[in-house]
Amino acid sequence: MLTKLKHDQLREKCDKSIFTFQTTKELVPPTDIIGQERAVRSMEFGLKIDLKGYNIFMTGLTGTGKTSYARAAVTKAAESKPVPNDIVYVYNFAKPEKPIAISLPAGKGSEFAKDMEKLIEDIRSEIARAFADESFEKQRQEIIERYQQKSMEILSKLDEIAKAEGFLLQKTVQGIIAIPLSFREIPPKPMSQEEYEALTPEQKKILEEKGRKIQNEIDEAMRKMRSLDKAVREEMVKLEEDTALAVISPLFEDVMKDYSDYEKVLEYLKAAKDDIVENLGIIKEEKKERPEGMEFLPFYPGPAPSEFFQRYQVNVFVDNKSTTHAPVIFETNPTYYNLFGKVEGKARFGTVVTDFMLIKSGAIHRANGGYLIIEAADLFKEPYAWDALKRTLTNGESRPENIGQEYLLFPTVTLRPEAIPIDVKVILIGNPYIYSLLNVYDEDFKKLFKVKVDFDVEMDRNAQNIKKYAQLISDIVKTRGLLDFNPDGVAEIIDYSSRLAEDKTKLSTRFNEILDVLYEASTWAQLAEKSIADKEDVEKAVAEKVYRSNRIEERLLSAIQRGEILVDTEGTYRPS
Repeated sequence: MLTKLKHDQLREKCDKSIFTFQTTKELVPPTDIIGQERAVRSMEFGLKIDLKGYNIFMTGLTGTGKTSYARAAVTKAAESKPVPNDIVYVYNFAKPEKPIAISLPAGKGSEFAKDMEKLIEDIRSEIARAFADESFEKQRQEIIERYQQKSMEILSKLDEIAKAEGFLLQKTVQGIIAIPLSFREIPPKPMSQEEYEALTPEQKKILEEKGRKIQNEIDEAMRKMRSLDKAVREEMVKLEEDTALAVISPLFEDVMKDYSDYEKVLEYLKAAKDDIVENLGIIKEEKKERPEGMEFLPFYPGPAPSEFFQRYQVNVFVDNKSTTHAPVIFETNPTYYNLFGKVEGKARFGTVVTDFMLIKSGAIHRANGGYLIIEAADLFKEPYAWDALKRTLTNGESRPENIGQEYLLFPTVTLRPEAIPIDVKVILIGNPYIYSLLNVYDEDFKKLFKVKVDFDVEMDRNAQNIKKYAQLISDIVKTRGLLDFNPDGVAEIIDYSSRLAEDKTKLSTRFNEILDVLYEASTWAQLAEKSIADKEDVEKAVAEKVYRSNRIEERLLSAIQRGEILVDTEGTYRPS
């Protein structure tokens, strides 16, 4: 049965008598998002459950308050969770292409970097002092003199053997050679070619046998000399190592005491100590120029560490020194590198080089131990980002690396840093269309984002929700610096909300559109030099908002009225 409705039955008028305030200034802002009980319960569950795969996908139409609620809810949840550790990268002395990742308590990472910087400065200073000390030079000279004395003894004995056989030893580029002597003159002189040719075959044979015997003695002497040279070199190296260890060991021990609870740091410090000892030759040769006015100092460490000493620096990859609770990262530009970090390069001699100090963190690393919020639409615009995110959540680890290396015409040698364990809850925000596509076509999505937070576009229109709406208006007015509204103005906004919902029994939760009306109503009230916004200002704002965007609709209606556009209809309307 058809019923003819009157125009006033198509809409509901808000009864302003339910309001007990004079202006919205008197109201207390709501403590939670209104009209989204289902979404709130889902979000609370998703934030409390701490199991793999229970990441969150927030879905709903634009303007329902998803992003604002996500920030507020996640920040509140993060306040009850501890501050995660710092992450630092250090040089790998065994495999330089694979930097080592070390986890330290919050604030300890930057402290470790400063301690290493000071340690290396002290080591450079102390090694230079030790090698310039008189006692070291005295020991070094004793070794050299002892070597020279033994060398002279070997050469003297060889010379005696040669003279006894009638030969003279001579040093040449090829080494020591034995030359037969002629005794026709006093003192004897080296035998000339003519004298040698004048010898009988028997004499030549005897001379050659003596020459071979002396050559054997020369070879044996040279072997002893080489062995002696090797021994003295080893002794010199040991002296330098012992001298260096004597001065650097106490310095390393002081640092190790501060990090005795961190096994990985102790392993790194031991490796650094061994590396310094192995590279004393480089350290000794380092030249330092003293600035003007510093000549009186016995040693000046130089203005900055040389390139060699960069290997002892510490790259503070993630610094949580200033963090007070679990991190909340909202990545507004979720490119692959912004999310997962990269290994940067620097130009040198026409090519690009890199080192472990150029490893940069991404949002996934900074959010480790906390929460990462991403707009889904932005994420899917970026190549490789979605696949990398799924891989990270599945494996529970992330390694900063550059993409596309396999596609280069000439692949470059780059770093492969140690992977970092990842424990982060990801909150994706997107519309229902994106959620449906992922749910149907991406098998991994269901495994990784098991919590759906669905935002509705409307809520029941009842006295309780109307009062909450008034509180929301009060909060917006206060936070955005707008004029306060009187009950008439609030009532008109409530009615406009039902108009947006296209149902007189519902209120719209698309708060962005409500926000626009509040902005414009406040502006119209200010232009009218009012101190309070009222019903007329809201009506003005709605009318102007419609007028600005309905040019096409007005033209179509005008064309229909003039008969230029005909509308086909079927059936007959018969009022009862």
